[in-house]
Amino acid sequence: MTMYAALLRGINVSGHKKVPMAELRTLLTELGHRDVRTHLQSGNAVFSSPSDDENALAAELERAIEKRFGFPVPCLVRDGAYLATVAAACPFPAAELEGRQLHITYFGQPVDAERFARIDPAAYLPEEFRLGDRALYLYAPEGLGRSKLADALSRPALTKGLTATSRNWNTVGKLVEMTAHDGART
Repeated sequence: MTMYAALLRGINVSGHKKVPMAELRTLLTELGHRDVRTHLQSGNAVFSSPSDDENALAAELERAIEKRFGFPVPCLVRDGAYLATVAAACPFPAAELEGRQLHITYFGQPVDAERFARIDPAAYLPEEFRLGDRALYLYAPEGLGRSKLADALSRPALTKGLTATSRNWNTVGKLVEMTAHDGART
């Protein structure tokens, strides 16, 4: 069994696309997953599964959510080892920053630097971003809500065709912790 995190995009925001975490836990359990837990109300769940196909797990969850709640919700599923690797590869001094200053955007597929080549990094300093493996690291010293760089990075021209969802560093760390207990792997 492998521990996974399901990252749901755009739920429970301003009263829209409501997905109660208790119902999400029930849904994941009904899909046959074990060790199901959620974190916060913003669409973070962990579970164990014998499957090794993250894309199939995400597609299954998307179908089940739409059937249960009546609206589509893009989902990404990543195993605990991947989450830990992405966190460890952070190019910014995470230990020295507040969780609200550092974010990771997870992508459904690899993204090349060309997609973001039009962004002039100097125009957004002291904010910065770096690309990783299916991930983008964003340093926003004033937080995401005030970040002009975050707005630029999320423009439709840059994100067209991508499934992407962001988490602050506190949530990244918690998901790494929650999926680290992979002792059930067989």
